[in-house]
Amino acid sequence: MYLRETKRRNRDGSTVAYLQLAHSERHPVTGVPSAKVIHSFGRAEAVDRDALARLVASISRFLDPQQVIAGAHTGEIEVLDSRRLGGAWVLDRLWERLGIGAALRRVADTRRLDSGATERVLFALVAQRALEPGSKLAATRWVAERAAIADCPGFSDDSAYVAMDFLLDALDEIASQIFASVAHLLNLDVDIVFVDTTSTYWEVDVEDGLADLQPEPDADDGTAKQIEGGQRRFGKSKDHRDDLPQVVVAMAVTRDGIPVRCWTFPGNTGDQKIIRTVKDDLGAWNLHRLVWVADRGFASAANRAYLTRGGGHYIHAEKLRHTNAEAAAALARPGRYQDVADNLRVKEVRVAPGGGLADGARAERFVVCHNPDAGARDEAVRERLIEHLEGLINGSDIWTASKRDEFVGSLKAKSGLRRLLRRTKTGLLRIDRAAAAREAHYDGKWLLRTSDLTLTAEDLAAAYKQLLAVERGWRDAKSSLGLRPVYHHREDRIRAHIQLCWLALLLVRVTETAAGDTWRNLRHELDRMHLVTLATADGRVTQRSTTTAGQKTILAALDLPEPPKYLDFTTSDSATAVD
Repeated sequence: MYLRETKRRNRDGSTVAYLQLAHSERHPVTGVPSAKVIHSFGRAEAVDRDALARLVASISRFLDPQQVIAGAHTGEIEVLDSRRLGGAWVLDRLWERLGIGAALRRVADTRRLDSGATERVLFALVAQRALEPGSKLAATRWVAERAAIADCPGFSDDSAYVAMDFLLDALDEIASQIFASVAHLLNLDVDIVFVDTTSTYWEVDVEDGLADLQPEPDADDGTAKQIEGGQRRFGKSKDHRDDLPQVVVAMAVTRDGIPVRCWTFPGNTGDQKIIRTVKDDLGAWNLHRLVWVADRGFASAANRAYLTRGGGHYIHAEKLRHTNAEAAAALARPGRYQDVADNLRVKEVRVAPGGGLADGARAERFVVCHNPDAGARDEAVRERLIEHLEGLINGSDIWTASKRDEFVGSLKAKSGLRRLLRRTKTGLLRIDRAAAAREAHYDGKWLLRTSDLTLTAEDLAAAYKQLLAVERGWRDAKSSLGLRPVYHHREDRIRAHIQLCWLALLLVRVTETAAGDTWRNLRHELDRMHLVTLATADGRVTQRSTTTAGQKTILAALDLPEPPKYLDFTTSDSATAVD
């Protein structure tokens, strides 16, 4: 039994097709097979296709799956390939929506490069950072074998390095265009920019080679800036690995948590000069107003003066201990706190330079912030430290003087314990109760200094707390995006690698903000969407897997359509012709 199509030619030359359900019968006398029509469905163009589908489905209920497949195709179905599609497809759509791809192609057109191919390679490298971090050599295999990247079937490691060199060479122009596009499309609030630094190290014992005669570093006159570079140097490690060479990475983030720019500096660069480079680079983007938010590592009189150039402002944290005269006066100034949240109180203080009484325009504006919950935690921690320290020095009166000296020396790297220990005139060890009382004065507090007179104390405290978004960015870059380990040794390739991580973090943050979920959860769900290539005797088809409910929710949150169900189809005739 089979479905056949018959055609009839009309007098006017037109052709009409009919669909019929028929089966073959042999003539009882001649033995010649002939078709017997069981049912006529009518004209082919008017047939109810849904009814035919229901008929097929009802018949299939009585067949094994292999029989259904064999009946639907003239041969077996072979699975040729299966690749992850969802994550790369979503990142690619955002890449174009934010104008990153267009910016790269536009800049590449001004150079002797294939702009389309270069942009596709860079996107593949960025997508690999976000989806499955690895070396650039691993990226070539990832694209060729595991991921479905539109218009990028694969590339060599040499092509990857050429694209990275282009990204670094045109970084200023590309970053400016990307920022303008992202700020416009996402309506970013760029009045307040958060700046922070981190470091990433190499598991080697020596830093990059230096020339025999290095010039002495210039004295910091308050205007000196640091030129970007990726030289591995020994320096103050924020990963607590001072024994390993490193580079320093700076990042500027909006109050929405979107990273707008990233910089790389030699590993021995101090924060003081970095902030000036950051300000000048972002100042070239003609932003109408900027308030720089940074932690106490950037706080210095020279930096504060530099950041206020051109009408800029700053919000800096100040050290609570061993601080400058102005900050010490602000902490000591009496006054009432104002409750601005369940767990936050603020007190505004104005202090003249040198710590005296405020005298109008010259006054420095400070905000003392107090978190009662954090204060209770600090008090509990201090009590445990005192209890622990009492146990350590119990019976120390009978120790020799050299043993007590050795014990005090062992606390050098433990500042929390060291601050609570004192020695009597005879060299005996005791708990410093006066120091404990002074420490209690700092419980749950932090101190902000600002030059902006328009922001409220509540805004200042909330803005500084947003630095946690930058800290989270560093954690994600080092873990999820594979900032470390770095597989490069050349200075330029190190910088290019960090810029790829920045672009990946930009896409991840935009996705998280729109979808309201972590990238880890989003990536897990999107990776379930695969692109499968199937082959039969009739041809070859590339089809994506069915969209899950979770994937539909993510796409709706990002305002993205579902990927096409079929991305490629080749009949056996066309496949033969191509071969």
